[in-house]
Amino acid sequence: MKFAWVITNLRGGGAEKAVAKVGEGLARRGHVVHLILLEHLLEHVPPVGVVLSALTGPGQPLAKGWLGVRWAAWRLRRLVHRLEQGVPFDLVVSTLPFADEVAVRAGLARHWCRIANTLSVEVQRLARTQPAKARRRLARYRHLYGARPLIAVSDGVAEDVRGGLGLGDRHPVRRIYNPFDFEAIRVLARQSAPGRPVGRYVIHVGRFTPQKRHDLLLAAWGRLDIPHVLVLLTAPHPELAAMIAAAGLAGRVVVAGFQANPYPWMAGADLLVLCSDHEGMPNVLVEALICGTPVVATDVPSGPAEILGRTLPQALVVHDDAVALAGAMAHMLANPPDCAQLDLSAFAAEAALTAYEQLAASQNQNNNL
Repeated sequence: MKFAWVITNLRGGGAEKAVAKVGEGLARRGHVVHLILLEHLLEHVPPVGVVLSALTGPGQPLAKGWLGVRWAAWRLRRLVHRLEQGVPFDLVVSTLPFADEVAVRAGLARHWCRIANTLSVEVQRLARTQPAKARRRLARYRHLYGARPLIAVSDGVAEDVRGGLGLGDRHPVRRIYNPFDFEAIRVLARQSAPGRPVGRYVIHVGRFTPQKRHDLLLAAWGRLDIPHVLVLLTAPHPELAAMIAAAGLAGRVVVAGFQANPYPWMAGADLLVLCSDHEGMPNVLVEALICGTPVVATDVPSGPAEILGRTLPQALVVHDDAVALAGAMAHMLANPPDCAQLDLSAFAAEAALTAYEQLAASQNQNNNL
């Protein structure tokens, strides 16, 4: 089969990593896989066996405004036509709203949008400070996704699309979890990690954005009297540095930057913490557990409970509560579970790759009717 993935770039992020892993896995199965970047910006290593194309030159960003979307859609349509070379793609998948908007405007055939987050929660948060902008954002999402078949990365995201965005219970949504190659992750976890702390530490992996709630994490961390340091795998940022200093935590927090291979850092930690306001399907929880590292996560509407609810329910903590988060971290550090005994089979790569093959095959069947 022949697949095309459309994404804005390959900079650090869970959605970008997941797309790279799906493409690499499908290529290993003998399929022809193209990864199309709207802008040639890389932090993740390009997936092995996948044909990489971009609309811009290396290192060149793309304008994101009204004109940028239309220019990108025109370029994307021409590029896809050239890449097909008379053999159409069996399935085209875009992910994240900007790439989705460009791909929809390009009018690509057999195209599905992959939703990686609970978009209605994003709109609700925006409405607290900018209600008019929130209304426009919701209208944009309804217009963009209301007439499209969708892939959701979790059951929670599927429910949010249908209910939270108001697309309705009958809207076509396929739930396909992100793929995790357990053995490959464990091999990478055994690699060296220059700069990793030599002592005991707790880790948080995520970009410095309001969604990830570094403020909540620092507030909880300040309540703990433990010998660990807190390691943040995120790029340094002046606002983050100011938050750490204001909390009086400069000696207890390390901002380690983005790591192309985060798994040795996860494997060396005593605990991984996720305290986001919302998630779609947080890869880091599954990855940490595969590495044998316990986790604590806020019980937001989508993602954490699907991963931990039956496997490790004690790892879930009420959302937006620094006291509860500190207590959950202390409890998990004092009572670590045996991660090797946890059932994570639902997130194995083979299940996700088979689901994408089945989706592509169904597109062919529909077009042959």
